[in-house]
Amino acid sequence: MEMHGEERISAPQDVVWTSLNDPDILKQCIPGCQSLEMTGDDTMAATVKLKVGPVSATFKGAVTLLNINAPHSYTISGEGKGGIAGFAKGDADVSLREEGGETILTYDVKAQVGGKMAQLGSRLIDSTSKKLAGQFFTSFGELVGGE
Repeated sequence: MEMHGEERISAPQDVVWTSLNDPDILKQCIPGCQSLEMTGDDTMAATVKLKVGPVSATFKGAVTLLNINAPHSYTISGEGKGGIAGFAKGDADVSLREEGGETILTYDVKAQVGGKMAQLGSRLIDSTSKKLAGQFFTSFGELVGGE
């Protein structure tokens, strides 16, 4: 599954970059996030509870930041396991550019799911993933942009 998008954030690029690396801000924006904490300079541990169609699961996983080019871009790579519900893993390339006092955040996501969740069908998985990504970036833009 692949997703692409862009969010205009009413904040300078350095503020957006700092926020993208702040677990407290990210936790507030990730739908279903129960915990998110730094475990190293560029690694985090996360617990996220999600419902996809009839399947509800709590995923525990690790997130790693790669290809860091501060304050312009990075790749966020993660993998989570949700018991019998299955697993989810993926990478997101995130880039920032300043435009007229605002920041344009662009993302390209590649993800895959397995196990019971994968049996739900790609249409349901894709639509749910796009909805969750939209919720994250809208919440992030409102929180960081002060809207």
